[in-house]
Amino acid sequence: MSRAPRPLLPGACASGAPTYEMLKEEHEVVVLGAPQSAAPATTTVINIRGDTVVPDHIVWSLFNTVFVNWCCLGFVAFAYSVKARDRKMVGDLTGAQSFASTARCLNIWALVLGLLLTVTFVILVSTGSLVIFETVFEMVKHDGGS
Repeated sequence: MSRAPRPLLPGACASGAPTYEMLKEEHEVVVLGAPQSAAPATTTVINIRGDTVVPDHIVWSLFNTVFVNWCCLGFVAFAYSVKARDRKMVGDLTGAQSFASTARCLNIWALVLGLLLTVTFVILVSTGSLVIFETVFEMVKHDGGS
């Protein structure tokens, strides 16, 4: 091994005195470490599934059961909603989605039929009362005039 002075940085002249910038750069190389390889760093991505929300429509089914239970569709929808909630608690998301979809469909039909039949009933009652009122009025007018 030779005891001759070596340059601090590659390309630095051995005969010249090291400058402050060369000493600072050498210190940074020592502190930070040697440069890493040019190969890109590999990363691992872990996908964590959050809780999958499956609506069971139990409140809507209960409303349809209590208020607009035409043809018992509200009650059947309520039964499917309870099944969907049970499947969700067990962890069977596919089964829960299936039962929830059926409950949703039944709730839509129950609501539509309930509204149509209620509106029809109101129309029939109001027109029927008008007909009865006119009939009574004509009878009073006819009997009162003779």
